[in-house]
Amino acid sequence: MAVKVSTKWLGNMRFESTNPSGHNLFIDAGEESGGKGEGYRPKALMLSGLAGCSGIDVAALIKKMKLKVDDFSIEIEANLTEEHPKYYDKVSVHFHFYGEDLNEKKLQRAVDLSIEKYCGVMEMFRQFSKMDVKTHFHYDKVDFFPVG
Repeated sequence: MAVKVSTKWLGNMRFESTNPSGHNLFIDAGEESGGKGEGYRPKALMLSGLAGCSGIDVAALIKKMKLKVDDFSIEIEANLTEEHPKYYDKVSVHFHFYGEDLNEKKLQRAVDLSIEKYCGVMEMFRQFSKMDVKTHFHYDKVDFFPVG
């Protein structure tokens, strides 16, 4: 299956990119690189894609397994190499689940299925990065992120 994305230069360091979903996004370099910071940074966008890919998998599995989860988030930290071309050589992915009645075993299974079987972006990252994935369970209401 072919996927097509078109990206148009808007001047300076800014671009507009279309997505097969029909949504557009803007990409720009930071001021330190001659841009104005008016869009996503390309390498950070890759990390967002990783979180989104795995997050969609996990959300679908939560629904399919009928699990009670008040909220969940994915935090990613990545190490960028010093030498050009700079790339992420180490990536840590932390899944955080919030709720009073979390089924840790099934939630961990959902995460494992995403990272081992379903998430193609995770598989792409494995080709060039050392991946470290951790799952965290939070039961205290004070820890909850506001939804919305």
